[in-house]
Amino acid sequence: MSAVNVSLQVLPIVEEERIYPVVDKVIDYIKSTGVKYFVSPMETTMEGDIDVLLDIVKRVQNICADEGAKRVISIVKIDFKPDGVTIEEKIGKYRDDC
Repeated sequence: MSAVNVSLQVLPIVEEERIYPVVDKVIDYIKSTGVKYFVSPMETTMEGDIDVLLDIVKRVQNICADEGAKRVISIVKIDFKPDGVTIEEKIGKYRDDC
């Protein structure tokens, strides 16, 4: 299957001082999967097979719960084209590190 982009904004409901540490655990997990990803101030965008990326989204919920979140709000956006879509085609001209 062609690559898709999935953007994930995760909002773990924890004490304010714990929000960034929990989000850091999520980003560490995404990094460990080996998928191409890009962290921005409001969300992380991943590129790859849709089934793999949606499995990552599902696992992230449990990571937050394991870190003490009583509730997790996630906003997920999917960009799909039959021929595939890449992060590079969207922001490559704006960034040197893609």
